[in-house]
Amino acid sequence: MKIAFIGGGNMAAALIGGLIKRGVAPADLYAIDPNEDARKRNEAQFGIKTGAAADAALGTYDAVVLAVKPQILKSVAEALAPHLKTSQLAISIVAGIRMDDMSRWLNGHTRIVRVMPNTPALIGMGVAGLTATASVDDAGRALASQVLGAVGETVWFDDEAKIDAVTAISGSGPAYVFYFIEALQEAARQLGMDEAQGRALAVATFTGAAQLAANSDEPPAVLRERVTSKGGTTAAALASFDASGIKEAIVRGALAADARAKEMGDEFGKQ
Repeated sequence: MKIAFIGGGNMAAALIGGLIKRGVAPADLYAIDPNEDARKRNEAQFGIKTGAAADAALGTYDAVVLAVKPQILKSVAEALAPHLKTSQLAISIVAGIRMDDMSRWLNGHTRIVRVMPNTPALIGMGVAGLTATASVDDAGRALASQVLGAVGETVWFDDEAKIDAVTAISGSGPAYVFYFIEALQEAARQLGMDEAQGRALAVATFTGAAQLAANSDEPPAVLRERVTSKGGTTAAALASFDASGIKEAIVRGALAADARAKEMGDEFGKQ
């Protein structure tokens, strides 16, 4: 498996590191980034080859991973297009950009996989939603699963529109979790704890509860009920949350993220 990356930032570095841990040789990985510091960092950390711009060497790789900001994907794709062979897989981890627009910018290239990863990939605990064009066969899907599976779980979708929903749930989701941790830490502060104590309790509670949910066959509602004694402290907190409409607010927030993802696809696709 030979994989090239266009963009050498944090997410690309996470994937490179994950692939090497899975046994991919550094010599089979290549990262292109115009930023010299990014190139030097990836060379020193992973021992891979790097370049400053797209070149003919890209044609020797099984897949090219697009890992740049959505604002510059059009220009990056147009520079890549002359070097991309029809048999190669183009894997985009760029938020909001639809496959039809990518194909247009890639001079009609059709073997495209669109992915929405999330930041826990940086520690090998990510989850990614994937979708592909009709031209991507089972082998292409398996290759994309291997690449993204190097840093976490993968979930496939047949409908590309669902990737906007993935963005709203798991792509943006870590920020929702951090938001709740912040709130718990603030409550701990108001209850007289110092910063270290509040952080330790809040973070460990989220880590433990998430692992409990992951390892249980029971739905979260049942796990929640088991912590909630009638008339107890947990019941008091949950009653306050319900009175404030917190669950509904979280749902509305995720729906707002989905709507914004669709807007971004419209906005950037017009280029």
